[in-house]
Amino acid sequence: HNRAFCVPVRDVRKGDEIIVGEGGIKITPPERPREGVNVFEFMGSSSSSERPTQHIAKKVAEDIYKTKKTGGKIIIVGGPAIVHTGAADAVAELIKLGFIDGVLAGNALAVHDIEYATLGTSLGMNVHDATLAYRGHRNHMETINAVFRAGSIANMVKTKKLTRGIMYQCVKNKIPFVLAGSIRDDGPLPDVITDVAEAQREYKKILKDANMVIMISTMLHSIATGNMLPANVKVIVVDINQPTVTKLMDRGTWQALGIVTDVGAFLPMVIQQIKKQKK
Repeated sequence: HNRAFCVPVRDVRKGDEIIVGEGGIKITPPERPREGVNVFEFMGSSSSSERPTQHIAKKVAEDIYKTKKTGGKIIIVGGPAIVHTGAADAVAELIKLGFIDGVLAGNALAVHDIEYATLGTSLGMNVHDATLAYRGHRNHMETINAVFRAGSIANMVKTKKLTRGIMYQCVKNKIPFVLAGSIRDDGPLPDVITDVAEAQREYKKILKDANMVIMISTMLHSIATGNMLPANVKVIVVDINQPTVTKLMDRGTWQALGIVTDVGAFLPMVIQQIKKQKK
């Protein structure tokens, strides 16, 4: 055969034939849309710390709704700040309403989410009023132990020890999730894939054929995911940290929308707007 394929360096095996040099190799880049597309056009792929948040929330909601209505596949990449800022209920709701087809995260999102779902705290802080819970510093490890006792997150749901939250909705609605381990993890939970190469392969499986990826407050997993995506996938990045958003916007995606804002305030707005769309 006279076709060559791009493969990541780590997937090259002994005995593979590799083309070197540039002569005689024709590359056909994918067609690039000449003009932007609705919300992604008016943003001009710049990030938006000084644009009306409510208006953007409405646009994002419309886009999620449209993508799903036309049979698109939407993946969320999320970090623990989702729980810490009080946006966990909004993400859980998105999954429950059937808008999300996969969740990519690390150990921390799962632990924080389960701590919040079972104890009402995130790292020992009461999420509903931001006060510190009595002996709350134990809650984080307490949660990890509870998952280990159950054997897995799915078992925790089965035995009714976990009855709400992001991970609960994933299990309940059979939405696949991949938790990738990192050097910072406490635990990690039994569901976490600690072999990084393996975790990357699993991420790729879930990202296959995705039409839109929403990256929420995790630089580590978002940049990793950004590197696995083809240029024609829509990317929405929400982070309070401008450099993180800028970094992700510069990963060569044609349609990227960067939103510099607090996810705790932004995601509930998006959910409100999506519910309006449904009506």
